[in-house]
Amino acid sequence: MCGIAGLLDPGRRSTGDVLDVCARDMVQALHHRGPDAHGVWTEPESGIALGHARLSIIDLSAAGSQPMASASGRYVLSYNGEVYNAAELRVELEHEGHRFRSHSDTEVIVEGFDAWGVPETIERLIGMFAFAVFDMKEKVLMLVRDRLGIKPLYWGRLDGRVAFASELKAFAGLPGFPPEIDRDALAAYLCTGYVPAPASIYRGISKLEPGTMLEVRADGVVRTHTYWSALDVAVRGQSLPMKADEAEAVVQLETLLTDAVTRRMVADVPLGVFLSGGIDSSTVAGLMQANAQAPIRSFSIGFHEQAYNEADAAKAVAHHLGTNHTELYVSAEEAQSVVPKLPQIYDEPFADVSQIPTFLVSEMTRKHVTVALSGDGGDELFAGYNRYTQGLSVAKALRRLPGPLPDAVSQMISLASPSSWDSLFAILPAGMRPRQAGDKLHKLAAVLAADAGDYYRVLISPWAEAWGLVNGTARPEFAPFAEAVRGRFKTELAWMQYADMVTYLPDDVLTKVDRASMAVSLEARVPLLDHRVVEFAWRLPEEFKIRDGQGKSLLRQLLCKYVPKKLVERPKMGFGVPIDAWLRGPLKDWASDLLDPNAMGQAGFLDPAPIHAKWAEHLSGRRDWQHFLWNVLMFEAWRRSAR
Repeated sequence: MCGIAGLLDPGRRSTGDVLDVCARDMVQALHHRGPDAHGVWTEPESGIALGHARLSIIDLSAAGSQPMASASGRYVLSYNGEVYNAAELRVELEHEGHRFRSHSDTEVIVEGFDAWGVPETIERLIGMFAFAVFDMKEKVLMLVRDRLGIKPLYWGRLDGRVAFASELKAFAGLPGFPPEIDRDALAAYLCTGYVPAPASIYRGISKLEPGTMLEVRADGVVRTHTYWSALDVAVRGQSLPMKADEAEAVVQLETLLTDAVTRRMVADVPLGVFLSGGIDSSTVAGLMQANAQAPIRSFSIGFHEQAYNEADAAKAVAHHLGTNHTELYVSAEEAQSVVPKLPQIYDEPFADVSQIPTFLVSEMTRKHVTVALSGDGGDELFAGYNRYTQGLSVAKALRRLPGPLPDAVSQMISLASPSSWDSLFAILPAGMRPRQAGDKLHKLAAVLAADAGDYYRVLISPWAEAWGLVNGTARPEFAPFAEAVRGRFKTELAWMQYADMVTYLPDDVLTKVDRASMAVSLEARVPLLDHRVVEFAWRLPEEFKIRDGQGKSLLRQLLCKYVPKKLVERPKMGFGVPIDAWLRGPLKDWASDLLDPNAMGQAGFLDPAPIHAKWAEHLSGRRDWQHFLWNVLMFEAWRRSAR
């Protein structure tokens, strides 16, 4: 994997030296993404500079270095990603008379631009990518991001120039970069734990959205074009559902996933797989091992706290498959030592607590391999999240309750504190006692009090009204939640999956994996998010996804061909750490400092009073506010580090 950066000065005010220095500074800030080589290309007459930090994966020679020009000289490319059908495209291009100097997929892409043009070439690519290409003939800079948003790309106008980069830290030294916090983005972040695209935490800097191409012309005019729409794919899949029976669908899925996985096993460097022992990663590992000539490398981390430990399950799956398995048990102290690094790794506020184990497993894996496949995306595509079954139950219940009854039930639940509900449930035998029953009931009360069209937003947010803590902002509006979008879906489940696929997946899950892996120069590949698999999944009948209240039905059936059911059938655990207890214990002093009301009030971004009240409730044990508090803590930690 790599890092890309650069700038276009339409006014031609920047000399070649200025362009070169700016681009080199940007690339240096991305060294962790590409420690093997740095390259810069400038063309002062056009006011353009492209930079590249290389992590060598395919064709390790200098022939694969970037930025790379096409043989004709028309196109110059700086590219972050991997294209997995490069071999087939290369054959097509050779038949058309193109000759290649390297074995890199970069050269295939840039020669494709010459042969077919940029838009058609993008349509042909199977892979993950974010790239900048400059057309010397038309004097146009094009920025492109892959269909699902696996690879990041930021851009913005700074002092008349258009700048772009893989990460926000590359903008820091540019002239005209004002690090002004976008309060609307902050408000949305507090509700979700991530900054939703197209915003970034900085005013004036945007995320290029997945499936989008942006053009900057010589006169500075910017145009965007959506070349692949998740909404169109989802709506089309519903209108053209699969006609095959379930057994046939399993065969089709196996064929498609086998192709997706084996394509991602091609590398000129050591390769392995993240293995948690869950459905998604076990499926990827099973298909990898079935198509490998020798034991594959698999990696997992474990925690001594059994409620958060997946290492035993991963080890059992690895043993059955016969992988060369490496596991690392991490102490609480080792996990907590990651916390101070998080603002630098993520560059903007990011508060998914699984960011900690994701970094740790990436760090451990990088000691052995340079590429790792992961199982990310399975929950969104095959309906694996518990909230799909729970959310659907809530939606149906809301529709059945007459008039004011939902509000009445909500008020009744809220009369007793969460700790009182926990005391009531304590009379049940331990095996029947739900975890955090009081907090879950209060979440249900909030959902019941929400409008029928707003319950999912409340369900997935640690505190849906947290936006009100930011001075001078209005309630965030998220595009997938608009009635015009919801109305295009035939079922509640389909809409939930779509909403997650275009928000939570790229802005949380994939951001987490990209930054954690790239912080240690590890390339992470996600075969379940091959766009062909995504399009297949949207054609599946819902009974192929959820059966008997359990998600991923079709994926489970496929996995059982490789791994015994008893090894993977267990309650969904997630990939987390006991932040709730850490905040009351070893992280208490750190958190207290960041949540200091006086310092927060002086900064002027957040209203400290409600936050302090929730901090006190959490410390007392009356409520578990870990997720909301982590959102605030990650913002405050980032804000202080960015000063």
